[in-house]
Amino acid sequence: MAHQVILNNKFSELKKRFLNEPYPEINCRIDRLNSLKKSLLRFQPELVSALNQDYGYRSEFDSVLADILPTIQHIKYTIKKLPHWAKNERRSSGLLLAPSTIKVQYQPLGLVGIIVPWNFPIFLSLGPIATAIAAGNKIMLKLSEFTPETNKVIIEILKPLSADITVIEGETDIAQAFSSLPFDHLLFTGSTAVGKHVMRAAAANLTPVTLELGGKSPTIIAPDMDIKTAVSRLMIGKCLNAGQICVAPDYVLLPQDKIDDFIKCFISEFNKMYPEGLEDKNFSSIINQAQFSRLKQYLEEAQLKGATISSVTQNAINEDKHKMLIHLVTDVTDDMLIMKNEIFGPLLPIIGYDTLNDAIAYINDRDRPLALYLMSFNQKIQKEILKNTHSGGVCINDTLMHVSADDAPFGGIGASGMGQYHGKEGFITFSKAKTVLTSYRFSPRSRLLNYNKKFMKRVLSKLFIR
Repeated sequence: MAHQVILNNKFSELKKRFLNEPYPEINCRIDRLNSLKKSLLRFQPELVSALNQDYGYRSEFDSVLADILPTIQHIKYTIKKLPHWAKNERRSSGLLLAPSTIKVQYQPLGLVGIIVPWNFPIFLSLGPIATAIAAGNKIMLKLSEFTPETNKVIIEILKPLSADITVIEGETDIAQAFSSLPFDHLLFTGSTAVGKHVMRAAAANLTPVTLELGGKSPTIIAPDMDIKTAVSRLMIGKCLNAGQICVAPDYVLLPQDKIDDFIKCFISEFNKMYPEGLEDKNFSSIINQAQFSRLKQYLEEAQLKGATISSVTQNAINEDKHKMLIHLVTDVTDDMLIMKNEIFGPLLPIIGYDTLNDAIAYINDRDRPLALYLMSFNQKIQKEILKNTHSGGVCINDTLMHVSADDAPFGGIGASGMGQYHGKEGFITFSKAKTVLTSYRFSPRSRLLNYNKKFMKRVLSKLFIR
């Protein structure tokens, strides 16, 4: 097809550029990162405006706090740490290889593909770009078709780096063709269902993939936790970007006898934080009509099957502006869409438990989530949850914030993804850790063949016994 030919040509051109510069000097990489940072700072107002247009309404708070500031901080941190990350690492050669030396050299992989979702198009494009540049790679970037105005600004931001980055736009057919290119590494952020298609396409080229997916991230409120405190810690995690976040709290597990208190407290705290309800300028819209309709379907189907819906205000849905406030959902069952699928929006199922072990079992009976949130100040409970559950990451008495930890890896597990990036782990993901053994003028191994086999057997047996 025509678009496949165009993509192949762009890929080949960028590959040639990499082969002409297979190991950029560290100072050169830092210059590129500084250029990216300056360009991002210059276009900050345009990004806020563009995101607002793409969403129908997106609060400036959400765009600055969750998209722009973390990206700037990530670039600054990468610049600071890059010289240390890129140093060759000395490793032990051991007695058998003495007097040779061993080092690990971090070499650029080559051409990295990045597929960007619509929910945080700045942080999830420029963040991985910064890490891939730090590792010395060239980049092909596939932007979401659902953020056309933001894409225009991102393209302007990246113009100073046009020799290193090629930007691709288009719908599903372009994304499929993009996934089938023989990248040296491919990073995809999106749904689990689409992630399977991306991995299948990459497998044909043996392209290694990092999949940042999502799933149903639980919040456990332990018996020792005050409900008002738990709600205050949970609120921003569910309200930021109207819950359209891969690590947003997807459902809450709490003691059965605290469900009513939780609902009352959540509604009260929400109205304090967003006093204007649907007109509040700090609460964003759903990205488009398709996503809005999907969320409405989840609500209606749950209610039809017996769920109880508690909205935070009397009027909590605006059809024209595809805006939806938080809806708390109780009496849920596993056969409901809201419990089968990642919600990715302002709906919050609430599930009661009798014992903490019941909550742990509930989580472990399901796919491993991208994030797990625990509300408890009891250190024994904290250790119990950490030991007995699996998730991509954990926040204790907080939500979302681990994603912005520059000096720690971020990634999923099982159905919520594979591989990791951010921090040094991101640099390693986009690098080839190459072992280099160097031998010198004196090398006893070159004479080993002159020794008789009996002597060799005796020496080697002593080495291995010790």
